[in-house]
Amino acid sequence: MKILVTGASGFVGGALVQQISSLHGIQVLTRKPIDLLIPDVQQLVAANIFAADLPENIDVIIHLAGRAHILNEQTTDPLNEFRKVNVEGTLQLARQALDTKVKRFIFMSSIGVNGSVTLQQPFTEDALPQPHADYAVSKLEAEQELKKLFAGSDTELVIIRPPLVYAAHAPGNFARLLKLVASNLPLPFAGTNNKRSFVALENLVDFIQTCIEHPNAANQTFLVADQTPISTRELVQYLKQGMGKPAHFIYIPEPLMKLGAACIGRSKLYEQLFESLEVDTTKAQKLLGWTAPLSTQQAMLQAGQNYLKMKE
Repeated sequence: MKILVTGASGFVGGALVQQISSLHGIQVLTRKPIDLLIPDVQQLVAANIFAADLPENIDVIIHLAGRAHILNEQTTDPLNEFRKVNVEGTLQLARQALDTKVKRFIFMSSIGVNGSVTLQQPFTEDALPQPHADYAVSKLEAEQELKKLFAGSDTELVIIRPPLVYAAHAPGNFARLLKLVASNLPLPFAGTNNKRSFVALENLVDFIQTCIEHPNAANQTFLVADQTPISTRELVQYLKQGMGKPAHFIYIPEPLMKLGAACIGRSKLYEQLFESLEVDTTKAQKLLGWTAPLSTQQAMLQAGQNYLKMKE
């Protein structure tokens, strides 16, 4: 099977190409040459990957590239910038997929399409989308436009919405959390009983691999996550255990933490650490027979262990 991957230089893309390169013929579409250290992976380099001429006979496109969360956003119209890449760029690539008769187009979306917090029920694929950030809005719009584009065609669309993806070398918020956990500071999670879903990098790559060929994945949307949601307290405990460190917690009432976060403009951080975000993966289990290879505890312990090794 011939597979084209965008975003191969990224956190998820690099791991995916490494995993599937021995199983399929892989080509990566990048803006500049990258050193993957994997034999037999062909690189297609184009300044605008969305407008690049696609090779013939590609069976599957796995579209991971996009404009992600920007921590220090400088543009005056962030949503427009997200739309340029995540919607318009994706559609450019998808039209070429149609023209070259690609059999399956796998689009990496985000759980942010569903929303940022769960109150009573976990998110499911059938839940009403409620994106609360510009990034998630652009991902939802891309999903909707892709469905219209591929409707009635021979190209199958698969949409994947993961929550936060983690590993020892994860970027962004998880990298900052690992650094904090590796310190000996007591953390304010003694009374935290929230439930949050995450997905280990290995588990997400395994799920994408399932979606490449499984016939039941055609024209479906999937939420994917580790099997068990955990509290922020449990998250820290597992990471600390992997690092061989004791966990030290202090109790600060959550309303006080919420007020303090609001006062310093960090309400989003409070939400991520103290609120719940649960994902129901029943559809993936029943329709594809998929279960995560690593348990949440195994993957978190591994992340902690590998983080310390990276810092040696």
